[in-house]
Amino acid sequence: MRPTLILSPRFTEDDQALWRGAIHLDWGVERLPTWRVPPDILTIPNPVLYVEAMFAPSIAKSFGLRLLEPPDDWLPCLPEEYRKRQISLMSLGQARMLEGIAFVKPPNDKSFPAKVYRGSELPHEHGDDTPVLVAEVVQWEVEFRCFVLDREPRTTSVYSRNGIPQRETGFAASANEVAEAEAMVNHVCSDSRVVLPKATVLDVGVIAGRGWAVVEQNAAWGAGIYGCEPIAVLNVIQHAALAVDPKVK
Repeated sequence: MRPTLILSPRFTEDDQALWRGAIHLDWGVERLPTWRVPPDILTIPNPVLYVEAMFAPSIAKSFGLRLLEPPDDWLPCLPEEYRKRQISLMSLGQARMLEGIAFVKPPNDKSFPAKVYRGSELPHEHGDDTPVLVAEVVQWEVEFRCFVLDREPRTTSVYSRNGIPQRETGFAASANEVAEAEAMVNHVCSDSRVVLPKATVLDVGVIAGRGWAVVEQNAAWGAGIYGCEPIAVLNVIQHAALAVDPKVK
């Protein structure tokens, strides 16, 4: 039974690339007309979701799927040798009380921009109980995205150099750079202390003066693909959600 790629209503370069890859693989493709899934699409067998984080849970629930994503505390709990910086999970209210500056981001969504803030500058439209990751400010020389399946890197792309997005360069990187990034991913994935879902995305990079480190883990079903190979991405996101047993409540 062939898979069917389910895409968000909003068009992006990434989902267009995945659309073409799905056609090459002889998959079906359906783009949702709205964020509410029509009944006829709900009957499609073997759906593979590539959707935006804000609406993903409700879309997955409509299909009877559970999305695989990292727990909020995954990065703070990662061994320090892979983080190479201080990171804490706390409430937004606690973060607002911090002195000085820190890199602050939501753990698993883009509900507000991830960047360096002073506590008083954090967005006020979110409640004090909102969980956030608060990290030491470091300089990333280069950052790579890697789609991972069964703890093995399947496709890798540079996405930033010294904080500058690399789309205009065509995500150009040398074979040696990609090999070093994938070696870092392999090193992390081979450590039994590191908990990973079957399908995921690991971002790794080089911190100035400290070396290779993990930037973060992202859910594969909604991560930007940058210059990653679309067919390899599809083979990963095909495993990024699990069917929910209707008997389990």
